[in-house]
Amino acid sequence: MRYSVFVFVLVLCLSCQSKYETPITIELHNGWQFKQVDSDTWSPANVPGNVFSDLMENGLIEDPFIGANESEVQGVSETDWEYKTNFQVDAKTLKRKHIELHFDGLDTYASVFLNDSLVLKTNNAFREFSVDVKPLLKAENELRILFENTSKYEAQAKAKLNYSLPEGDRIFTRKAQFQYGWDWGPKLNATGVWRPIKLKAWDDFKIQDVFVRKVNLNDSICSLVAEINYDSSLKKEINYSIFVDDTLIRGKNFKPSIYNPGIPFQIKSPKRWWPHNLGEPYLYDITVVVKDGETVLDSISKKIGLRTIELVTEKDSLGESFYFKVNDVPVYAKGANYIPQNSFQNQVTDDHYEKLLNDVVSANMNMLRVWGGGIYENDIFYDLCDEKGILVWQDFMFACAMYPGDKAFLENVKQEAVDNVKRLRNHASMALWCGNNENSEGWHRWGWQADRSKAEKNEIWENYLKVFDSILPNTVKQYSNVDYWESSPKYGRGNPKYEFEGDAHDWWIWHDEYPFEHLEEHVPRFMSEFGFQSFPSYEVINYINQKDSLDISSQGFKNHQKHARGFQIINDYMERDFPVPTRAEDYVYISQLLQAYGISKGIEAQRRAKPYNMGTLFWQLNDCWPAVSWSSIDFFGNWKALHYKAKRSFENVLISSEVENDILKTFAVNDALDDIPINLTVRLMDFDGKSIMHKQIKEIVPSNRSKQIFSLDLTVLNFDKEATILKIESTDQIWLHYFSKSKDLKLKPESIQQKITKSADGFKIELSSETLQKDVFLFCNDKGHFSDNYFDLLPNEVKTVEFYTQASSIASLKMKTLNGIKN
Repeated sequence: MRYSVFVFVLVLCLSCQSKYETPITIELHNGWQFKQVDSDTWSPANVPGNVFSDLMENGLIEDPFIGANESEVQGVSETDWEYKTNFQVDAKTLKRKHIELHFDGLDTYASVFLNDSLVLKTNNAFREFSVDVKPLLKAENELRILFENTSKYEAQAKAKLNYSLPEGDRIFTRKAQFQYGWDWGPKLNATGVWRPIKLKAWDDFKIQDVFVRKVNLNDSICSLVAEINYDSSLKKEINYSIFVDDTLIRGKNFKPSIYNPGIPFQIKSPKRWWPHNLGEPYLYDITVVVKDGETVLDSISKKIGLRTIELVTEKDSLGESFYFKVNDVPVYAKGANYIPQNSFQNQVTDDHYEKLLNDVVSANMNMLRVWGGGIYENDIFYDLCDEKGILVWQDFMFACAMYPGDKAFLENVKQEAVDNVKRLRNHASMALWCGNNENSEGWHRWGWQADRSKAEKNEIWENYLKVFDSILPNTVKQYSNVDYWESSPKYGRGNPKYEFEGDAHDWWIWHDEYPFEHLEEHVPRFMSEFGFQSFPSYEVINYINQKDSLDISSQGFKNHQKHARGFQIINDYMERDFPVPTRAEDYVYISQLLQAYGISKGIEAQRRAKPYNMGTLFWQLNDCWPAVSWSSIDFFGNWKALHYKAKRSFENVLISSEVENDILKTFAVNDALDDIPINLTVRLMDFDGKSIMHKQIKEIVPSNRSKQIFSLDLTVLNFDKEATILKIESTDQIWLHYFSKSKDLKLKPESIQQKITKSADGFKIELSSETLQKDVFLFCNDKGHFSDNYFDLLPNEVKTVEFYTQASSIASLKMKTLNGIKN
């Protein structure tokens, strides 16, 4: 990240003054203990944290991520827990005029006691809470928090309804819905102080927040307003100043008792923020400083990207468009759906965020959808998306259910929305707020209306509209500058309109077991969900089983497949398209190839259809625990075959072919903002490298378009489709097309020659073979990352792969190819 020198100097200057002239914040993260409410035994606790992590660290439960331990810890969620700490406050702080306790996140039903006085009751893990504690605060203090289990409150809320709502009791509690169990995650309903607790003290003036709102942006100037939210008891005139990248832009006096100043300022010759595949995601440092004479009262800094962004949904001859326009340019969205990185959020470090989002950029993704059954992410997630040029589609935290509509619930939801929209509104990466995941689709297509009276159905739907057609869009409009989308998808697979309007979730594959070719035949306007499962890496499987030998038949491992038909569906698809091996090691390998084959087929079909289709986000990027799942990166951060193959399919310039009615059609897809000249060699060759046909293609591919550049009537050529490949080559890239399914290819079990040399960052691996080697998979016992993997090694050509590692050797390097797999 870029850090402003000015901000550092400002902080240094403030520390040289009396520290009580400016607001102070003290994080209360030390000395915590916890216990079961009906126990007298206290144990050390971590804050931020959760009860599962604390129990594990104290050796009181086994790791629920291992084997079948998950089932042994379910009583934790049905128990009430108590946390406490003692903290000191010095005499100078006690004299401050205002002192409050601020809770960034309590999960969920909590009663907070300061020095035995009840100061707060909470019922929403997604909200922030502040309480004035100056009258109660002393030099020595005890802070105690009682967490009650969710089930008792859910039962009370459920009893107030004369009907049942889908799906389960989780709908009554405003917390991460995936903790109740999902078809890729465990049932681990955590409780605790999951985000920091802070003591905040100030005297006469405190900035609570600033919204840097863009008024106008063009190539010559950007007009903005810094809208400050503050607390003040001052009656006199004071001064504010705006700094942009260390430079004073504007200063002005105002009376805080009279009005809340929106501070207008301008940036000349503005640098725009772009998604990383289209330009630089440039960020400005904006600092607001408020002074009384020469005394700094408070300051606040934000990193701001200057861009325009809108969701374009316009009627056309085919239906209705759905795409994002950034800086007036239509942007093809390439990426995945993101879920929480761990069932226990305190286990997710800054390094985890950095690595995962680097992996997103490395795979040429420019958008992530933060799925609505998880959490509103930590600030660092959005900071890194800003910095790295990754657009964020942000769901509100509602997923696959219908929710209650009583007054208290609606008010709770409204405050949750206000808190999070205000917290995230300055981020350049924020592209969309979406009301929910599949709630509307579930109501209209999943049988939720069956056996209900008309009055009951009307009430449930009216409550839906109160949240998703009123509270949430109104909050987004009032507090931010991005668009709102009611529900994803607009239409599900049960409605024929899913291909022609809005965003689509296509689960005909997987859930309905349609063949992968379905994705080529039915392309929607924007694919916001589609996916297929695979096994994780050998490393993850061995961790689950706590074994060094691979075992995919253990009961413990089977517990990490949360889809009821998951193993059978994988096997059914494998029988269609790939050889089905008997060895566990080979089966895991083929499962990853199968996933990558199907999803990359969908990605490329959707990109070829540009601009009819303007986005593809597969399900899902990551895992919250070690599991068999739809992820492209497993729980330990290992890239599956899908992530490597998606990287190729997401390149800004893609050459992709399809066969329709014995006619091969090749397309060039250009996502860049400039026209691109291409000079390609097209060669039809057998698996030993013998040329059957070749042709040169020179074309100009228009910016931001897909263009057919080549066609071939396959009926006029005499070749063996099971032993022939189409190779399209530029000066620095190769694209391949096969004419038969992998299981039917006549691959030869020849050896691969290898040469390994030490490099500055690890090792360089050179590979060659006299015949085509399909889907070469490199793996070893040493921790590291291969620059490429699951690739095709062409005959008589040298492929160089970098292995980035700190290991001193890679003597354990192994290779697996489709050539060597036997049924």
